[in-house]
Amino acid sequence: ILVDIPILRKEGKLDVYETIPLGIILTGNSLITVCLRETPILTDFVNRHVKSFYTYYKSRFLLQILYKNATVYLQSLRQVEKMSNKIEDALQKSMKNKELTQLLQLEKSLVYFSTSLKSNELVLEKMLKLDAIKKYEEDQDLLEDVIIENKQAIEMTSIYSGILSGMTGTFASVISNNLNSVMKSLTIVTISLAVPTMISGFFGMNVPNAWEN
Repeated sequence: ILVDIPILRKEGKLDVYETIPLGIILTGNSLITVCLRETPILTDFVNRHVKSFYTYYKSRFLLQILYKNATVYLQSLRQVEKMSNKIEDALQKSMKNKELTQLLQLEKSLVYFSTSLKSNELVLEKMLKLDAIKKYEEDQDLLEDVIIENKQAIEMTSIYSGILSGMTGTFASVISNNLNSVMKSLTIVTISLAVPTMISGFFGMNVPNAWEN
């Protein structure tokens, strides 16, 4: 089973979210996980931060890993919301390229989330039909919870993506309006300076005129 999981990485001073695959291999006696990086999804199990899990119940353990992944997505989305609010406050005080770049990075993160969550949804739908994974009656509620949490994460990603997109467009318009105001002020100053220059140039010409004396 292959699912995408969210990870946080540093890009300069920016926190950027992206996704990487997590492989889960079911054998006769074991459940093996393969991932490129250490992830809190698995370390929480290792550190016994997840209640009521038993590795010998492989089907249930698998569903608990998938449920944990969905909750980590929701936690990451809440962090994205906090970061976007912080950037919005900074943009209201001073319009800088740095804040707009951060907004674009968050939008990029949400694109990763949206794509990965939709692919995870397909995996969950296939698991419902897959006979190789034993489905016990007591695990059915857990599987439904995993699907619900994943759908909620997809919905939140869509909402936050729309908000960020609108916010980026709004602040881009504000910056454009501010630039127009600055250009208008500079044009007025330029015209004001041109008038005395024109008058002095007129009287500075080496030809007779009516007002030279």
